Amino acid sequence: MTQYLEFEKPLAEIEGKAEELRALARANEEMDVEKEAAALDKKAADMLVDMYKSLTPWRKCQVARHPDRPHCQNYIEALFTEYTPLAGDRNFADDHAVMGGLARFNDQPVVVIGQEKGNDTKSRIERNFGMARPEGYRKAIRLMELADKFGLPVIALVDTPGAYPGKGAEERGQSEAIARATEKCLQLGVPMISVIIGEGGSGGAVAFASANKVAMLDHSVYSVISPEGCASILWKDAEKMREAAEALRLTAQDLYKLGVIDQIIPEPMGGAQRDPQSAITAVGKAIQSMLTPLLKKERADIIAERRKKFLNIGSKGLAA
Repeated sequence: MTQYLEFEKPLAEIEGKAEELRALARANEEMDVEKEAAALDKKAADMLVDMYKSLTPWRKCQVARHPDRPHCQNYIEALFTEYTPLAGDRNFADDHAVMGGLARFNDQPVVVIGQEKGNDTKSRIERNFGMARPEGYRKAIRLMELADKFGLPVIALVDTPGAYPGKGAEERGQSEAIARATEKCLQLGVPMISVIIGEGGSGGAVAFASANKVAMLDHSVYSVISPEGCASILWKDAEKMREAAEALRLTAQDLYKLGVIDQIIPEPMGGAQRDPQSAITAVGKAIQSMLTPLLKKERADIIAERRKKFLNIGSKGLAA
């Protein structure tokens, strides 16, 4: 069953009417409603195009959080073969918000890591809604060290509202774990590709996205704080999240202009949630196009280019 976002309610009404007509026709074979239903389908398709051709930053946030968007596990299952998950940080526990392991991507041995939000109530609680604790970042560090040791490229899939801010996480060194994960990304002598497939929230995302190449799906978002959090701090009013989303410049289009990301991956009309397989295929092609040139580079060049990339962030937008 299609889940509609708040701004999609007019679309839901039209598509609902078309389905009602077809349900009546199935119940009464003498009824011929296909012409009327087809007209409603066309009206809905036109409305969908009109809605998505100029989404506001806040609406992009809503699309990025859509529960039906493909998540990390979906991408791993579709794009990677011989996936062997590795668990635990060898210190405290295994964080189920972070998944990763050894795999093959188009027959290229790689290490893949990512944040997984879950897709129903049970799995979302188990995955802590994609919010990693310190042990999750330490597991990612362990995987990146393994990749560096054996010369395997790292593919990171980012989808998190941010690192978990709970008391226990802070007691176990949340900030330090995020900082060390970010440091490890920057030290890798192997290619690293990061793709923001939904939300890229704060340092929790940066720890997986300090890569040679960073791409975003068209309707994903990437920012230092959520619009609601920003509004609560600046205006003491979380309801000003629309203004905050505008000010944060968190869309793929804004971040590409600033040089924060290297590529925008187009989504199916209506967002990745309407055609998950097409979105997954597009991400796979983007990863391959970014990875292939990096595989030919020497270790020193990979590190130097990554360092230069992050030193230059923002200069592209300022020059424009």
